[in-house]
Amino acid sequence: MRRLALAACLLAAPAAADTVLAARTIRAQSLILPQDLVVKDVDVAGAISDPALVAGQEARVALYAGRPIRPGDFGPPALVERNQIISLVYGASGLSISAEGRSLSRAGPGETVRVMNMSSRITVSGQVLPDGRVLVSR
Repeated sequence: MRRLALAACLLAAPAAADTVLAARTIRAQSLILPQDLVVKDVDVAGAISDPALVAGQEARVALYAGRPIRPGDFGPPALVERNQIISLVYGASGLSISAEGRSLSRAGPGETVRVMNMSSRITVSGQVLPDGRVLVSR
């Protein structure tokens, strides 16, 4: 009976898992380097467990030393800066139109950014392409 109770206690105990923590305070919009990260054997719900997912990414918010890093805290490095002049691209049915625009925020590849068309002064949204252009679609 004692063995059964001991086994039940061991099974009920939470299992520790690796959690990625910031080794130092990292400012928002800074590139996260491998030496900025430390892995601890603690279980934090919703925290990242693989440092390879975080290294080389950009901090979206300030990351404080010793605090766990969560998926929304980082993302791909920005290719488009606020107020940057960029190329807008629209393509449909074999037709491709390019225009010049001004970015209204920062964004990385694959992210959505609002852009003001420099000719018409109309604000549109589009997806940042890997080369820094913005693809606008209906």
